[in-house]
Amino acid sequence: MPSYFVETSACRYPVLVERGGLRNVRQFIPERAGKAFLISTEDVWKLHGAALARAIGDHPHEILFFPGGEPRKRLAEVETLAEQMVARGGDRSSVIVAFGGGILTDVAGFLAAIFMRGIPVIQIPTTLLAQVDAAIGGKTGVNLACGKNLLGSFHQPLAVIIDPGVLDTLPEREYRAGLFEIIKHGVIADADLFWLMSREPQRVMSHAPEVVDRMICDSVRIKAEVVSGDEKEQDRRRILNFGHTFGHALEAETGYSQFLHGEAVAWGMKAATLLGAKERLLSVEDKQEILRCVNSYGPLPPLAGIDPARIAARLKSDKKTVQGKIHFVLPERIGAVKITADVQERFVAAAIEEALTC
Repeated sequence: MPSYFVETSACRYPVLVERGGLRNVRQFIPERAGKAFLISTEDVWKLHGAALARAIGDHPHEILFFPGGEPRKRLAEVETLAEQMVARGGDRSSVIVAFGGGILTDVAGFLAAIFMRGIPVIQIPTTLLAQVDAAIGGKTGVNLACGKNLLGSFHQPLAVIIDPGVLDTLPEREYRAGLFEIIKHGVIADADLFWLMSREPQRVMSHAPEVVDRMICDSVRIKAEVVSGDEKEQDRRRILNFGHTFGHALEAETGYSQFLHGEAVAWGMKAATLLGAKERLLSVEDKQEILRCVNSYGPLPPLAGIDPARIAARLKSDKKTVQGKIHFVLPERIGAVKITADVQERFVAAAIEEALTC
C-alpha cells in the first residue's frame, strides 16, 4: 500500500498506510533514542497492545495510560503523564509513541512537544477519525472549558503509521464519526471521494477493504498535500476547518460530553453548508447532496434543547477567530470551498437554527 509524505520547512516524514503496518514501528525509532514511552488507553491496549509490544521488541520502553475521553483532554492530564515519564526515566533522548484515537494523539503529541522542551513522537492512530485527520499534520493540544484545543503546539511526528485493519475492532459509533471527516475531505478538495461516500454507504459501512483503504488513502493524500503547503495554518490549511468552527462551538456548549468530535463536525458541516447556500455561494442542488450524504451516515445524538444563540456566541471563542472576526469555511461546490469572514450575522444565526433540526 502507498506511503505519503508531509514536507515542511523543518522536516519530511512518511505517512504509511498498510494493513499490518504496526510491525514497522521499530524502524522509525531513532538509532540513538533512549526509552520509548508507549502512551495509549486501556481499551486500545487490550485489543492491540500485544502487536505493538512485539514490534517494539527489545528496545527499552514503558507503557503509560491516558484515561481517554474529551472531558479528560486537559492540561492536568498532560502534567500527570509527564510526571510518570520522569519517574520512569524519561529524558531528552526519549521518544513517545502515541497509540490511540484522536484525543490520545493530540494529548500525547502535545506532551512530546513540551517535555524537556520537545522530544520526538511517532503517531499510530487507531480510530478512523485519527487516521484520516487528527494524527497527521502536527497539530497537538488540549481543551479549555471555554473552547477546544486552545492550548497546543505544532509538533510534527517522526512518522504516522496507519493500519486500516485495526478498524475492525472499532465500535460502530466511532467508525461513523470518522466517516464524517472523510466526507469533509471530499467536499473541500475531492469530488470523486465525496461521490464515493455518497453512492457507496453500504460498502463503506460493511468495512469493504477496497473501499476503506481507498477512502483512507485519499484523505491522507489530501491532508498531506494541504499541510505540506501550509504547516502553520496561515492560508490554505484553513480549509480543513470545514465543519469544525461550528462543531467546536457545539462541543463546548455541551461540555464535551454529548458528541464525539466527528459527530460535532457532521453537524458543523450541515451548518456551514446551509450558510454557504444562504450566502449564495452554493447551489441548491449541491446543498441538498451534501446534507443528504452527511445524514446518510447518521444518526447524530439528539440536538433538542440546544440554544442557537449560545452556539453563535461561542463561535467568537474559536481559535480561528482573528481580531474578533470569525473566519468560516463555506462550500462553493462539491470539491471546493471558500474561506471568508464576510458573512451576514443573521444568516449565521439562521444556519445554526436550521442545522439543529435538519
